Amino acid sequence: MHSTMMQFPLTLTHIFERAGQLFGASEIVSRLPDKSLHRYRYRDFHERARALGGALQAAGLQTGDRVATLMWNHYAHLEAYFGIPCAGGVLHTLNLRLHADDIGYIANHAGDRFLIVDDALLPLYEKFRHLVKFERVFVVPLTGQPVPAGYESYEDFIRGNAVMQTPALDERAAAGMCYTSGTTGRPKGVVYSHRALVLHSMACAMGDTLGLKQSDSLCPVVPMFHVNAWGLPFTGVMVGCKLVLPGPHLDAVSLLDLYQAEAVTFTAGVPTIWMGILQALEKAPAQWKLTPGMRMVVGGAAAPESMIRAFDRFNLNVLHAWGMTETTPLGTTAHIKHALKNLPVEDQYAYRRKQGVPAPFVEVRAMTDEGNAPRDGVTMGELQVRGPWVAAGYYNLDGEDDKWTADGWFRTGDVATIDAEGYVRITDRTKDLIKSGGEWISSLEVENALIGHPAVQEAAVIGIAHPKWDERPLAVIVCKSGKSVTSAELHAYLTPQFAKFWLPDDYSFVMEIPRTSTGKMLKSKLREQFRDWQWS
Repeated sequence: MHSTMMQFPLTLTHIFERAGQLFGASEIVSRLPDKSLHRYRYRDFHERARALGGALQAAGLQTGDRVATLMWNHYAHLEAYFGIPCAGGVLHTLNLRLHADDIGYIANHAGDRFLIVDDALLPLYEKFRHLVKFERVFVVPLTGQPVPAGYESYEDFIRGNAVMQTPALDERAAAGMCYTSGTTGRPKGVVYSHRALVLHSMACAMGDTLGLKQSDSLCPVVPMFHVNAWGLPFTGVMVGCKLVLPGPHLDAVSLLDLYQAEAVTFTAGVPTIWMGILQALEKAPAQWKLTPGMRMVVGGAAAPESMIRAFDRFNLNVLHAWGMTETTPLGTTAHIKHALKNLPVEDQYAYRRKQGVPAPFVEVRAMTDEGNAPRDGVTMGELQVRGPWVAAGYYNLDGEDDKWTADGWFRTGDVATIDAEGYVRITDRTKDLIKSGGEWISSLEVENALIGHPAVQEAAVIGIAHPKWDERPLAVIVCKSGKSVTSAELHAYLTPQFAKFWLPDDYSFVMEIPRTSTGKMLKSKLREQFRDWQWS
């Protein structure tokens, strides 16, 4: 028996056109390089994004052609998010925090035809210009300076009056692509279909995932060049909410000023951003009037429980989420299930610091050498995931097939436990687990405990070769400004929280911890730096 339902392709075109028709008055606010605010409405965005699509088609854009962006979060980048894929092209966001040589490699590997770039980022483009061969480069004049000779103005380009022809798109056609940040080896390309982005947007709007709605004022701090700002611009436009785009100003004071001025209700970023905001709030608690209960999604790395508790005291609600470039990215969110609401507050925090339960249509499992790990919240295994917005392979790459199992699960490289309620807790990356005397130690758990100490700003725990135990944990500590702490004090602080063999054997105090372009700790660099450590 077959259904007689009409086949309706799931494409970004529908989200885009619906937003133009229904939410023309919704506001889009962007902070420019000089800190002034650019304001316009969805009706303006819709018109300009269509103009961009038409101009690209007139310039020869064919279905499937890649158009690169090198931009911060602002209105023109949002126009590219919809104008490019709705014209049949593929939006390829370049990560401006990578090394110039890596950006050049990525643009070549993707085969990008055109580039749209912020004028303030032209010095970065100049560093890899010799490596790439874009047919045309369009400069977005955000600083108010004239576009330099040898480049084309984005504004002139979209003013060319070319009318966008809306192609009949296959929902499985590519709409976007993003490269992993490449902590090991070269960055790898992940391609997102229209169908994946539409389903992902619908899932993100659900109440028990990210719960975005039309009445929200949404500020994605996570960059639009990093996994599509976690899909939030697509979801935000789908529900028609106000969008607040922070541009290049991601310091705590700039963000807090923006949150207050634009009555932000929902924001998202990595833990380093929230740590900075927390410090600013603790220093001047009366300075900002933020929306009570503002939702702050944290991803990219685990948020320490101490941070979640501290924001609660300011009536700001941290929501843990987990995902990867390969998962578009939403995988799990850590809401407290209704049945668990009667638990003591302490137990609720234990759930909130986990990465949470899988979103609808996302399936997860933790695999050990023996097979599927029991859902006991204790047994660690490699987290594997599959679903309609989980990639099935990397773009144009041979020899990386070991990331997918024969039965189609993506091997994340994260080590996790899953409990009886289905909550996933990431305990480490496979490469960061410490093996001591035959037992595994989770570096992540020890780090998060250390960050709870009032003098500690950042902590990284790494395994260093040990003559007797194979490896032992070394804690690398950055102290808060004006604060200090001794190894003995930290040791005493951790002792009640962990088994004795989990406690670091030594502590090293540094000015900063190296990080990737997306804010994750570069433990490979730390292991290199401390590999000759002499155990005391």
